[in-house]
Amino acid sequence: MDPNTFPTKGNLILAKNSLALSKQGFDLMDKKRNILIRELMDLIEQAKDIQSQIDVTFRTAYAALQKANMEIGISYVQEISRTVPVENSISIKTRSVMGTEIPLVRSEPSSDEPTYSYYGTKASLDEAHAAFEKVKDLTIRLSMVENSAYRLAVNIKKTQKRANALKNITIPKYEALTKSISNALEEKEREEFTRLKVIKRMQGN
Repeated sequence: MDPNTFPTKGNLILAKNSLALSKQGFDLMDKKRNILIRELMDLIEQAKDIQSQIDVTFRTAYAALQKANMEIGISYVQEISRTVPVENSISIKTRSVMGTEIPLVRSEPSSDEPTYSYYGTKASLDEAHAAFEKVKDLTIRLSMVENSAYRLAVNIKKTQKRANALKNITIPKYEALTKSISNALEEKEREEFTRLKVIKRMQGN
């Protein structure tokens, strides 16, 4: 048997302290969960908006690319595409939201100047180049937002689990223990009071 459950005043104080800490812990978990949920909802809205922009920009980019293919030829467009440098300017840092590490993805802004000469090309290729650059930037933002949303969702699940454990297991346990010890101590005090009355009565006789 756990000695902390014995009906003593010391154990009653411990049980009450544990109960107070458990309730405080639940309140903190509940507040943390609500903050994370608000942050997640905001990210979901951002993701929807970015995805919508990507869809529109992709359509614009492919339409311009298709026009460029017809105007200057697919083989020439493919040759020009090989001059596009590999993207290597992306950097990732993190920020903390209630203990959740959220990625901050950054990339150096691309030069507005294309990697090909204007001579021998058409405006449709310029439009495709600009649209695909925008798609790249939007995709980087979307990856950051979606990754952040996933991490927040995982942490919300953990926080909810801990809050439920406190609410449904820990708090009821210490409430029952506090009540049990209090009842036992009150019963002991009544017995002691009765015993003292009997002793006084016997002494009076």
